[in-house]
Amino acid sequence: MTDTMRLGRSFAAQKSSSSPVFQKLAAKDFLGLSFDCAAPEAAMEQIIARPTDAPFAYVITPNVDHVVRLRCARSDLWPAYRHAWLTLCDSRILARLAAHAEVQLPVTTGSDLTESLFSSGMARDDRIAVLGGDPAMIETLRTQYGYTNLVHHNPPMGFITDQEQRFLAIDFIVNARARFTFLAVGSPQQEILAHQVARCVGAIGIGLCIGASLEFLCGKQTRAPRLLQKLSMEWLFRLFSDPMRLWRRYLVDGPMIFSIFRHCQHFARRWH
Repeated sequence: MTDTMRLGRSFAAQKSSSSPVFQKLAAKDFLGLSFDCAAPEAAMEQIIARPTDAPFAYVITPNVDHVVRLRCARSDLWPAYRHAWLTLCDSRILARLAAHAEVQLPVTTGSDLTESLFSSGMARDDRIAVLGGDPAMIETLRTQYGYTNLVHHNPPMGFITDQEQRFLAIDFIVNARARFTFLAVGSPQQEILAHQVARCVGAIGIGLCIGASLEFLCGKQTRAPRLLQKLSMEWLFRLFSDPMRLWRRYLVDGPMIFSIFRHCQHFARRWH
């Protein structure tokens, strides 16, 4: 039985016995981000416990790619990350680096969280909105998981820099009034958009910035074997799966995380 299946069954048992109670999670700062210390079960409880008509808030799952981009290329993205309702560590490499700094970060990947929500976390008649993905993927979600109240919008490539298309995407999320909105348009587009939706009057529900998680869920992409994930080698599996698209991310940009970590550690020692 996979870890995700255990999470799904455990959470289903909780739902049948009692409703999860919202409690503030502890947070720990690492590399400039405030990570919520939420193991998968706790993250699920937080998301499900949030009132359905609460103002829109969003969940982000930063990994090495996110941190390198924030610290080396796109400082303009910090507000979108710092205003997230939940910030969950998606990277075992980040978690290992954090441990060297005596910071314990539970790993809760966007893919595992998405699979658990679709398997057992959401009711089949919950209002669900999906931004991104093709119609075939949406049909798989409807037929394979039995969700009957699912709406979909797939913005064109480059929509985030096209004001009209960006506004259409925002309007879709606001007007959908979904309990759960899955933003599957890649980073940093999904974080930018979630931040803008959160500033809209009347927007409700919770947004999950989940990248390619729905493609893994529907079988359009294959995740690394569980052993490689636990060895922090999922990046290598993905690199070999799509080298033309991912070589720069994993061979040029990714290794910068180690110099970022050393710099932050040096700075912290100087001020303590």
